Amino acid sequence: MAGFDDILEQALEWIAAGKGVVLASVVETWGSAPRQAGSMLAISSDSELAGSVSGGCVEGAVVAEALAALEDGAPRLLEYGVSDEASFAAGLACGGTIKVLVEPIGVGDGPSVELIEALVAKREARDPVAYLVNLQSWERRLADPDEADLAARFLAEKSGVEADWFVSIHNPPLRMIVVGAVHIAQPLLQMARLAGYDAVLVDPRSAFLTEARFPGERLVDDWPDEALRAEGIDGRTAVVTLSHDPKIDDPAIVEALKSEAFYLGCLGSRRTHGLRLERLAAAGVSEAELGKIHAPVGADIGANSPAEIAVAVMAEITERLRRPETRR
Repeated sequence: MAGFDDILEQALEWIAAGKGVVLASVVETWGSAPRQAGSMLAISSDSELAGSVSGGCVEGAVVAEALAALEDGAPRLLEYGVSDEASFAAGLACGGTIKVLVEPIGVGDGPSVELIEALVAKREARDPVAYLVNLQSWERRLADPDEADLAARFLAEKSGVEADWFVSIHNPPLRMIVVGAVHIAQPLLQMARLAGYDAVLVDPRSAFLTEARFPGERLVDDWPDEALRAEGIDGRTAVVTLSHDPKIDDPAIVEALKSEAFYLGCLGSRRTHGLRLERLAAAGVSEAELGKIHAPVGADIGANSPAEIAVAVMAEITERLRRPETRR
């Protein structure tokens, strides 16, 4: 079964099972609409759902239109707002307005199954790609970030409408590499997955890194610097070190500082971090590189328990991702 964020992958699973599938995408929003442009909902002919376009506000109305689209093969561009009687009855009482594109896959004027498969293949290869739909002619194609006028959308992860085209941005999935199989890692990995990250836990200490302590997580029993090199770190990757052991954390920190990781956070008190900075500086790490480390790790929310600290870490990572100009 595909993960909660693998909406297109789930759609292909349904198609492989012989079901009809419709893809609904938020095209534009105004006011306090609950989901941003680019949000997707896949609907099967059995009324199974993956994803959402409004957090539940208008899903029922969209599902009804989706099932109708499977019958006639015609894409639809729908608009729902609080002032519309039908959409208010559907539940959009938050004061916003959304425009939703409904496309039956492989039926009538909808996208071909092959095009959706190509889009999923790009995602699996961690290649950024845009899915473009002409809202007048229903022409569809994929585009890379180097195409004119799209670079800024990829950087901001901003889907939307340009002229007659709906541009749906698909950046590689976010990843998180956690170093240190400590108590905090347990809630942190769960929260990371809920936030849409592909998460992995690295620790060379097999006694700590066990399936019993981290059921269902991806575990790597290796020295962190070697593990980070093997995993590969790009600009969609966050690295968090938690072990408190310099022999484990420091090599991972050095490796992360050489990468394009958008976030590097390290557990430890201010005194512990001061000693860490001295060690890293003595090892040749520059002052500019040391300034990239977020430590003590996590937003300053007075967190105490392991779960609260995990919340603080996720909050800081989210801020760094969505507001890259913000640093404490």
